[in-house]
Amino acid sequence: MQNAALLAGVFTLSQAIADMRLFMSETLKQSKPDGDRPCVLVTGGAGYIGSHAVLALKDAGWRVAVIDNLTTGFRFAVPDGVPFYEGDIEDGALLAQIFEKEQIGAIMHFAGSIIVPESVADPLKYYHNNTVKSRALIEAAVKGGLPHFIFSSTAATYGVPEVSPVDEDTPKIPINPYGWSKLMTEQMLADTSFAHDINFCVLRYFNVAGADPKGRSGQSTAGATHLIKVALETALGKRPSVSVFGTDYDTPDGTGVRDYIHVSDLASAHVLALEALIDQPARSLTMNCGYGQGFSVLQVLDAVDRVTNLEIKRVMEPRRAGDPGSLISDPSRIRSTIPWQPQHDDLDTIIAHALQWERALAEKSPTSRGNG
Repeated sequence: MQNAALLAGVFTLSQAIADMRLFMSETLKQSKPDGDRPCVLVTGGAGYIGSHAVLALKDAGWRVAVIDNLTTGFRFAVPDGVPFYEGDIEDGALLAQIFEKEQIGAIMHFAGSIIVPESVADPLKYYHNNTVKSRALIEAAVKGGLPHFIFSSTAATYGVPEVSPVDEDTPKIPINPYGWSKLMTEQMLADTSFAHDINFCVLRYFNVAGADPKGRSGQSTAGATHLIKVALETALGKRPSVSVFGTDYDTPDGTGVRDYIHVSDLASAHVLALEALIDQPARSLTMNCGYGQGFSVLQVLDAVDRVTNLEIKRVMEPRRAGDPGSLISDPSRIRSTIPWQPQHDDLDTIIAHALQWERALAEKSPTSRGNG
């Protein structure tokens, strides 16, 4: 009897929380004119993926503000007319000021460190930048009464999965600090959502590549480790060769296999996820972001050769620490949960858009490229 009463109490509390969230969402909708959407704060909005999310939000009619410390981001990546705050997401006072001034109603959180081998060499940097600072941001969102939070996570949370493709229920056993730092933040969001009036969406990215088809943004970071960017820089004479890390994986050609997703398709998924959170405030989501098709390193380099009509030099190297042999997504959940229809699901198209950006980037003066 005691157990039954306890379970009934837990159910009643959960239902009360759900009812309160629904009431607050409906009240928020009624207090604003039709079509007046809340302003979205994009952390890391001067970076690669964040800047594309800003473009996708603006294209869809949302109001946007950006916070970025420009450690790896670029001021030029933020479109004219978008409020920009140079600062850190750990700065609670600055966040509170932005929330009030811009009337923020949701957060898309991209700010963080993303290089797997660096996370192995300097784990404390990753636990600080990706976990500690995310905690500060989540706390600021709770204090500010923000109801919706979208988090940029990663397929690295899966580690080396025993199955392929990988769905969201696959065990999460990261093999590097980068993956652990993101998984910890996912758990913080789940616990916070249970205790407070905030829902969230975790989007686990596979390998993001490409650039805005209109040429408005792309991957600009010097020394980037993304395979397609490195290969294109080699094709354009910025690097002497491309290193292929590991040729003895249990894959068809021995090189690592990844699921590449166009950055603009990824950005559109964020906008649709935000709409889903607003429509159902009692529900939180965790979804893979990928196409469900893998390409090996050598297949990608062959495609770069094909698109550029050049033959880039390849140097075979030992495996890197923390790199799994294969990571391919099962995108079934995202396709059944939100009306996401990828527009650029083609490797050659991804490479062509990235090449267009690399050529445009070469024409930018060093002073116009901000502090990267």
